[in-house]
Amino acid sequence: MTVCIAEKPSVAREIANVLGAKNQKDGYLEGNGYQVTWTFGHLCELKEPHEYTPMWRTWSLSSLPMIPPRFGIKLKQDRGVEKQFHIIEGLFQKADEIINCGDAGQEGELIQRWVMQKAAVTCPVKRLWVNSLTEEAIKEGFQTLKDQSAYQGLYEAGLMRAIGDWLLGMNATRLYTLKYAAGKKQVLSVGRVQTPTLALVVARQREIDNFVPRQSWVLSTLCRDTIFNAIERVEEAEAEDAAAVAAAAEKGKKQKPKGIIYKPLECATEAEGNALLDSIKDNPFTVLSVEKKKGTESPPRLYDLTGLQVDCNKKLGLSAEQTLSIIQSLYEKKITTYPRVDTTFLPDDVYAKCPQTMNGLYQTKFAGVAPYADLIRPLGGGKPLRKSKNVFDNSKVTDHHAIIPTGIIPQNLTELEQKVFDLVARAFIAAFYDDCKFETTTVFGQVLATSPSNDGGASQNASERAVIFRTTGKVIIEEGWRVVFKKRTESEDTDNEQGLLPTFEKGESGPHTPSLSEKWTTPPKPYTDATLLRAMETAGKTVEDEELRDALKENGIGRPSTRAAIIETLIRRQYISRKRSSLHPTPTGFELIDLIHQELLKSAELTGRWEKKLRQIERHEYEARTFLDELKQMVTDIVLAVLRDNKTANIQ
Repeated sequence: MTVCIAEKPSVAREIANVLGAKNQKDGYLEGNGYQVTWTFGHLCELKEPHEYTPMWRTWSLSSLPMIPPRFGIKLKQDRGVEKQFHIIEGLFQKADEIINCGDAGQEGELIQRWVMQKAAVTCPVKRLWVNSLTEEAIKEGFQTLKDQSAYQGLYEAGLMRAIGDWLLGMNATRLYTLKYAAGKKQVLSVGRVQTPTLALVVARQREIDNFVPRQSWVLSTLCRDTIFNAIERVEEAEAEDAAAVAAAAEKGKKQKPKGIIYKPLECATEAEGNALLDSIKDNPFTVLSVEKKKGTESPPRLYDLTGLQVDCNKKLGLSAEQTLSIIQSLYEKKITTYPRVDTTFLPDDVYAKCPQTMNGLYQTKFAGVAPYADLIRPLGGGKPLRKSKNVFDNSKVTDHHAIIPTGIIPQNLTELEQKVFDLVARAFIAAFYDDCKFETTTVFGQVLATSPSNDGGASQNASERAVIFRTTGKVIIEEGWRVVFKKRTESEDTDNEQGLLPTFEKGESGPHTPSLSEKWTTPPKPYTDATLLRAMETAGKTVEDEELRDALKENGIGRPSTRAAIIETLIRRQYISRKRSSLHPTPTGFELIDLIHQELLKSAELTGRWEKKLRQIERHEYEARTFLDELKQMVTDIVLAVLRDNKTANIQ
C-alpha cells in the first residue's frame, strides 16, 4: 500500500480525489491502492530545555548557554495531534511506500520529515512537488515524483532554521529576562527575526521623534498657464554619490548613470527669497530648451508573496497576515498557485499552459459580469501570447514560480477573496500586454536676475545671475498594459501623469508671474505593514528599484511566509502597536532594543546574512554542520557578553 501524507485535511482530500482514494476512514482516505492521510501543520516540535536535562527547567543565568549535545523532537501536547499521529504511525508501519505531499517549501518539508522520524519510517519515501492543487497539476506531480533525498538540502535548511530559532530564542529570552527584568514578572522575548524587525520599527520612530523640521522658500513662476519651478544644478561628482543607493546593492548590481542632475532652488530665509523674486519679476522668461523623449514602461512584475501583501495593504487596507490567509485560501480552492514564494518570474514550461489559464479568466464572472473578457480579447485572435524575459526566466525560478491564476473558474468567493484574486488576475493579464509608450517633454527656461534698488546689498551679484526654471509633462501615446488597470490608474496614478504642456519653442520670450512659497521638510513616515515588509525583504535598505530589490532578497530577514506572523507576534507581545495603518513601538519595545548591545541580535543586515546561509544550505552550497557550529559559538558569545554587562534591571 502507498501512503500519501499532506499538510492539511483539505489538501489531502484534493489529492485523494485525483488518486481515486474515496473511502473515508478515521484520519485518512483509502482506495485504488492508496491511503491518504494528513497532519495539522506541525505535529512535532523541538523538545523543551528541561526535556534535555532537569537542570534547565529552572531559569538561571548559571545554566546559560543551553546547548543540547543533540537536538530531539517530540509530539505536541494536544489530544487531537496525538490521535492523528498514532493513525499516521499505524499507516506508515504497514506502508510499502510513502509519498510526502507536504507543502512545497522548507516548512512543509520539515513538518513531514519530523513526523516520519517520530514514526521511525523505514520504507522508501518519495516527494510530490506541485505549484497548484488543480487536478492537472497533481496528476503531473505524481508522474514526476522524486526520491526524498533530492530534497535533503531543503530539509537541512528548515532544520537549521528551527534549531537556530530555538538556540537564540531560548537562550537570549532567558538571558535578557533574568538580567534586566528579574522580579518584574515580565518575559523579554528575543528572537532571531523578531528582534531585528522590532529594531527597524524603533529606529524609524526615533527618526520621527528626533526630526527637526527645516524651513525654506521655493521660487516658481507661471508662464502661459504653466508652472515652472526654479532649480539649481548639482555637480556631476555629487550626483554620482547621490546615486549610490543601498551600497549599490551587493556591490553595484545596478547604478544610476553619472551625469548632471538638478534639485529645487531653495532660499534659506524669506528675505532672501523675496529679494530673488523681486530681482526677476520685471524681466522676461526665455525658453532655453525643449526636450522630448519617448520611453516605454514594462508591465508590473507578477506577484511574489511580499509584493501581494504590500499591494493588499496599500490598496485594500489588509494586514500582511490577512493577505496570507486569503491567498492561502485561494490556493486551497485551486484558484491560484502556491503563495509562499519569493520570485516574480515564471519558468519557460509554464508558457504553454498560459492560453488555458487565460481561457479560464475569460469565462470568469462575478455577479454576472465578466471583468476580464474585454481585456483578454485583444490577446486572442490566433496570435501567440507575448513572451517577455521580464516574465519568463528559468534562472530566476527555483522551487516555485510567481503567484498566478490556475485557470480554474472562481466560485463562491468572499468579497475580500474576490478583490485579492482580482489583483493576481490583472497582474497576470497585464504581463502579456505590450509596453506602455509615452513621451516626456521637459522645458528649461531662464529669467535674468537684476538687483533691485535700495536692497541694502542683499543681491549684490544678482545682475550676473540667471535663474533657471524647469517643468515636465508626460503624455501616454499607447496605453499598452495600462488598460488592464485603467480604473485604478485614473484615480491612483495622477501623480505620474503631469499632462500635456503647451507648445514651447526654444528662444521664445515673454511675461511671467513669479511667486514664493514656504516649504518645510517633513519627517519620515511610520512603518505600515507594506513598508515594513519591504524593509524586512531588503534587510532594512530603502530600495524602490526592482532589480536592486531582487539582489537584496537573498539577505532579507525572515521568509516570505513568516514575515506576517513576525509582525503579529510583535503586536501580541506588546512590543509594537498598530494604530490605524501605522506601526509604532511601545515603551517596552523601546526599552528592549536599548538593552541589547549585541549588534547581531538587532541588525537586519547581519541577520539577513544568516538567512542567506540558510538559502545556501538549501542549495547545497553551505554545510549545515558549519552553520550549526557558528550558531553555537554566536549564542555562547552573546551570553558571555551580557553576563559581563554591569547594568542593573531597568525594564519598567
